[in-house]
Amino acid sequence: MARTGRSNDWGFPRWRGYGSGREAQAVRLCDRHGCDRPGDCPAPKSPNSRERWYFCAEHAGEYNRNWDYFQGLDQEEREQRERAERREANGYQSSAYHGWGGPGDGSRSRDELHALKALELEDDADFEAVKRSWRRLAKENHPDVKPGDSEAAVRFQAIQAAYEVLRAAEERRTWKPRSMAE
Repeated sequence: MARTGRSNDWGFPRWRGYGSGREAQAVRLCDRHGCDRPGDCPAPKSPNSRERWYFCAEHAGEYNRNWDYFQGLDQEEREQRERAERREANGYQSSAYHGWGGPGDGSRSRDELHALKALELEDDADFEAVKRSWRRLAKENHPDVKPGDSEAAVRFQAIQAAYEVLRAAEERRTWKPRSMAE
């Protein structure tokens, strides 16, 4: 009885590793029209469907930004499902430092997006722009500059909190393990 999966390696010892071959590896491309990058991020074609699109990381973020998980539910059902999802998915909170774990636009978390809005910045602002805006707004709303103005004090606290959120996120993004940094 002949084996059907026999290789052409007749010699011993095998000069290549087991499972390695010379055949070209099949790479699935991104399903976005015109994109030629590998599509390694699966995304559902519709709710409750097993069919998937396969996008590159950039197009997966774009697709997820427009996805409405609660489509077709009334407000009470939305809140109930969100509570259940949060209760069941608390273990995924530890993945937030990767940058892709947050509920925002794919590159930033919801808290970071709110912080950028508090600092009067666009969603794609870099950290240098964050620092400039924080300094400008802090100088304008500082309690020493506007004594007795309770609204300025509240704005100043919001600006400080927003900066702390963005600073911590930037540290998480730029952090490297000791073995990689050396």
